[in-house]
Amino acid sequence: MSRREYDVAVRAEASLGEGPTWDAATGRLIWVDILASRVHTYAPGDGRRTVMTTGQHVGAAKPRAGGGLVVNLRDGIGLYGPGGAPFSWLVRDPVPGRRGNDAAVAPDGALWAGTMRYDETPGGGSLTRVAPDGTVRELLAPVAVSNGTGWSPDGRLVYYTDSPTRRVDVLDQDGQHVLNRRPFARIEEGAGFPDGLTVDAEGCVWVALWDGAAVRRYTPDGRLDRTVELPVRRPTACAFGGPGLRDLYITTARTGLDRPHPLSGSVLVVPDAGRGLPGVAFAG
Repeated sequence: MSRREYDVAVRAEASLGEGPTWDAATGRLIWVDILASRVHTYAPGDGRRTVMTTGQHVGAAKPRAGGGLVVNLRDGIGLYGPGGAPFSWLVRDPVPGRRGNDAAVAPDGALWAGTMRYDETPGGGSLTRVAPDGTVRELLAPVAVSNGTGWSPDGRLVYYTDSPTRRVDVLDQDGQHVLNRRPFARIEEGAGFPDGLTVDAEGCVWVALWDGAAVRRYTPDGRLDRTVELPVRRPTACAFGGPGLRDLYITTARTGLDRPHPLSGSVLVVPDAGRGLPGVAFAG
């Protein structure tokens, strides 16, 4: 790389770091280590970190409007109260060989939760909308590895990745439904697989490239206009946070690598990368 664009926010050895989410109410970054069943927080203001262990693999953790977390677990959607307790199931739907993966909170406060098979069998996963009262509506199925989900600034478009397709797709949102799914950006052979994503205030889509050692930014018309090269082979997701939502945080993984880079599993940050959109807490 001609110029290093990243810093190290959290030095760690997460097996499968994922799902960075900025919690504006607490000034903390929330992220998970899926295979270690852990939810982490990091406060850039004072460097304070916390770790909470869940009872099973956790694909995503998002803040709730009243405090606490909603989590996408192996067997369904769970709720933690403020401070990490008590725990309760909102939706319990165990399927042998399947787990929760990436998730995102929609502008209306519902959780869009993805699933996948542990063996990544094509068609083994789905994307569902989970309302605050636990009502579930299937949005997309079948999919293989349900990953990044994000909304345009006006909330009318949804961006989505089913990683093995090597595409970022875009859909129109009509109330609680999505329609007119079409390719937004295609990732060329050898550049990795699209994983988690975020949308910035200009409507541009940032996507982490698993096995691609980079995060890319695409303009609203699908044009690639920036690539942030990283030392780690497996960046997993990205999100804006910090003062003014100007810093881009990137989670990474070391699972499956024979010789992982020393920073694999850490959380990296690109200072002053742009400006993110304010997050929405889960309304349940």
